[in-house]
Amino acid sequence: MDIWLLNHFSTVALAGLLVGGAVFLGLAGCLLVRRYVPRLRDGEYNEMAGVVLGMYAAIYGIILAFVIVAEWEGLDAAEANVAAEATQSAEVLRDSAAFPPAQQQRISAAMGAYVHAVVDEQWPLMRKGTPDPNLTNPQTVRLYRVLQDYEPATEAEKTYYTQVVTTLGEVAGARRTRMEDSQQSLPILLSVLVYGGALVMLPLTWLYGIKSRTAQMMFVTSVAVLIGVSLLLCLTLDHPFSGSLAVSPDPFKEGVLARYWP
Repeated sequence: MDIWLLNHFSTVALAGLLVGGAVFLGLAGCLLVRRYVPRLRDGEYNEMAGVVLGMYAAIYGIILAFVIVAEWEGLDAAEANVAAEATQSAEVLRDSAAFPPAQQQRISAAMGAYVHAVVDEQWPLMRKGTPDPNLTNPQTVRLYRVLQDYEPATEAEKTYYTQVVTTLGEVAGARRTRMEDSQQSLPILLSVLVYGGALVMLPLTWLYGIKSRTAQMMFVTSVAVLIGVSLLLCLTLDHPFSGSLAVSPDPFKEGVLARYWP
């Protein structure tokens, strides 16, 4: 459901949904409490409510901070891994320049097929959260076979051949990591704490009575906006390859690899 929301709604629309929803829920509950529970409106239980609200806000804030930082680091790591895979793919082409023209063409054709399979076939599935590593298996096997069928003749070719084989292994490792990153999401327990905690946090603000209705509505609104924005961050950062903040395949279209794209 969250991936569907990320892929079908812009960040602005999601902000309106989450932040607007939190504000609406907060204000609706606030007005109902003020109308039907006048003791709370008059601040009769403010001392107790203030302690509970402060304790809960501190614990919930720590959980949110932990989740957001962890998700941001995951997104950053996914971007770095994609850039590394693209760079290593380009290095294979650069190092193969030491080989005879016929072998260079075979390696270039195999690498082109791999790059297009990653961007055109694998990326859309990763965006949906359903990656299929088998899509690029034939292209990866082809790259290895092109190298296995070649016997370097000179010392320079042998040196570069070793380097190409090593780099190709790094490409395969980065590809595996990319597949794992595309399935990254919050554990169920943390999701319950984050989203369930928001449903508890808002009603707690209703317990803190302020005689001025405008002042209390401003208080509840500020808390609701903060909660809504935090939930928006958790949602948009949860899946590195989905939504408007998704990791881009552009590194596979830049530099040496740009030759494969019109």
